[in-house]
Amino acid sequence: MASVGPPDAARQRGPTLAVERGLLAAGAPRVIGMDEVGRGALAGPVCVGAVCVTRETPDPPPGLADSKELRPAQRETMAQALATWGAGWSLGWASAADVDRYGIIGALRQAGLRALSTLACEDATILLDGHHDWLSAPLTLAEAMDDDVPSLGALAVAQVVMRVKADASCASVAAASVHAKVARDQMMGRLAAEYPAYGWAENKGYGSAEHREVIARLGPTDQHRRTWHLFGPKSDAGR
Repeated sequence: MASVGPPDAARQRGPTLAVERGLLAAGAPRVIGMDEVGRGALAGPVCVGAVCVTRETPDPPPGLADSKELRPAQRETMAQALATWGAGWSLGWASAADVDRYGIIGALRQAGLRALSTLACEDATILLDGHHDWLSAPLTLAEAMDDDVPSLGALAVAQVVMRVKADASCASVAAASVHAKVARDQMMGRLAAEYPAYGWAENKGYGSAEHREVIARLGPTDQHRRTWHLFGPKSDAGR
């Protein structure tokens, strides 16, 4: 795992390709920005977006920002603008059952590897937000015991690079966050139609007081993460 320094003045102008172009100039044939959504939810899947850029990739569409900074309608519009931007993009999913089986880090990794498996990854540099490299961390015991889980080594990526606040400064990561957030919100809307009492169209599966009250009253569904503390204090923060 490599690391690049803290965000610089470019962050003030919104996400750019400055970091990605630096990695490309250093020899990477492609850079794949990745970001996750749904990590802190009580119900529903986690989703990981992956967006590939190369030396030929133009500047991102105007108005691109980390998905948390955009209103829902803005995210929908931006996702449409991003549909043909970059050298390719994909989504990977891990279900609530995956979270229970592998733990949240293992589930994030499996979702990320599922996203990468549909992209050209040979010698790619993977760009992740934050300090913790959940993509290439050691496998959980449950992952190691499963013969059919994908592995980072099989994808032949060159390196994983961490950058704090990459979702705010790196266009590929911001784009990945938008794709993942829009897709997961749509998924939670569909699940809300199957389980209308839990308010997932509004809370997206996060631990709002109302959501926890319904869990306490009706019990968890098969879309809830059964190994999580479902009846604790209110917590509706997260992505």
